[in-house]
Amino acid sequence: MKGYLDRIDDNKYAVILVEETKKQFVLPKEELPEGSAEKSYFDLTIENDRITSITLDEETTFFEQKKVDNLMEKLRSKSKGSKFKKK
Repeated sequence: MKGYLDRIDDNKYAVILVEETKKQFVLPKEELPEGSAEKSYFDLTIENDRITSITLDEETTFFEQKKVDNLMEKLRSKSKGSKFKKK
């Protein structure tokens, strides 16, 4: 199952979203695999509504970030600037 590190609250707790189950899990930041950062993807094993295994999925993280970067680039290239004039 895939999970996504949405955010780290209070620099202590990792909030992981699992789209497949439509749930979020909160665990201590120290339990994240080395190299984890916000917007990272993980391979998870979930048993009894608890994450029992978590590994960083570097390949998915890389490709998903590449998609976001490409979309942002397209949006920026289409932008004609603000409609509001500066004083």
